[in-house]
Amino acid sequence: MSTVVRRLQDLIVEEHTLTVPLVWSDPSDARTIDIFARVVTREGGEALPYLVFLQGGPGHEAPRPFHSSTAPVWLDEALAHHRLVLLDQRGTGLSSPVGDDDLSRGAAAVAEHLTHLRADAIVRDCEAVREHLGAATWSVLGQSFGGFTTLAYLSTDADSLDDVFITGGLSTVVRHPDEVYALCYDKMRVASERYYRRFPEHRDVMRRLVDRAAAGEIVLPDGEIVSPSRLRSVGSALGTNDGWQTVWSLLERDPRSNAFRYDLMHAMPFDGRNPMYYAFHESSYASGHATRWSAERSEPDDFREDVTLFTGEHIRREWTETVPAFRPWREVALELAEFEWQRIYDADAIAASGATGAAAVYVDDVYVPLEFSLETARLLPGVKLWVTSEHEHNGLRSGPVLTHLIDLAQGRRVR
Repeated sequence: MSTVVRRLQDLIVEEHTLTVPLVWSDPSDARTIDIFARVVTREGGEALPYLVFLQGGPGHEAPRPFHSSTAPVWLDEALAHHRLVLLDQRGTGLSSPVGDDDLSRGAAAVAEHLTHLRADAIVRDCEAVREHLGAATWSVLGQSFGGFTTLAYLSTDADSLDDVFITGGLSTVVRHPDEVYALCYDKMRVASERYYRRFPEHRDVMRRLVDRAAAGEIVLPDGEIVSPSRLRSVGSALGTNDGWQTVWSLLERDPRSNAFRYDLMHAMPFDGRNPMYYAFHESSYASGHATRWSAERSEPDDFREDVTLFTGEHIRREWTETVPAFRPWREVALELAEFEWQRIYDADAIAASGATGAAAVYVDDVYVPLEFSLETARLLPGVKLWVTSEHEHNGLRSGPVLTHLIDLAQGRRVR
């Protein structure tokens, strides 16, 4: 256990590293990992209550509060009311990160390790950090997968939470992953057709690009020969407020140009920086199920027939062979796809939690569908709901969403 305190202009930043069990559920398992968390306080706010931020993913670390390209736009609003805890979820950032070097231990060992990095274990880590900070309770802000983790928190440790704030993260707690990905395809169909209504000329552009990809003619700077399914995944950008600009600027470029190849490499949603995001992704929707490449199995017929329809967070098994960054993870990904994930949510406990706070649900969310979010919201009558088409899934990072939610939770007139 270690703590480092830094002062950055008017911010006080405490860096905490705790050693915790890898397997919280088995005291006989002696394996440990480190958990890293930053506590950010504005000078004068040392007595404010804590707010822990749970990042989206799974497989991504918390934002850094003092780096201009990663500091959250909502930081000032959070620090006006709270001391902010930025937790690197287990396996990410400075919390015993999982990466390519770990593969030397063998695919089976790495896959087994990853089974202990889910939302229920993140909740146990949060509890260890909360107790380390001496806080009887704290509030939580969960973005996307962080909202899923918040639901796991309410399933087991609701008494530790004051207000909960959830943005684009009211996951289903009862449905099969196949149902989720099927509905996400429906959302991507709508997003695709909306895009082509604005830019009809790009439908033929996309069709020609898919033909080039099928012929192996699109090669990225890292050596990836882009498959049609990888190319179509750039549609993931359509789930963000200004992501259409990413797609538009890509489709206007000459596919033989450096600009196109580099921009395409950065536009696709899964890459080698965070391999857990690919290998581990479908587990986030599995509560008592094996996923068995759910997104691939759930693909509708019209998506197979119309190659211009974009996809989102729909991962494919073939990428373990076609994407250089994922090839080393092939056996890990195949093993996790067959793993029977334990039940992680308890709908009855969530309903009995008495949770208060506020949640943003995005009407056009292509990652966390509106219909299932509203279904889960009915379990949380004390959490005030803001259903909006003003923002997409990244609303927290692009607008005053947190301000709106805090106002709702505190009963103030919404600005």
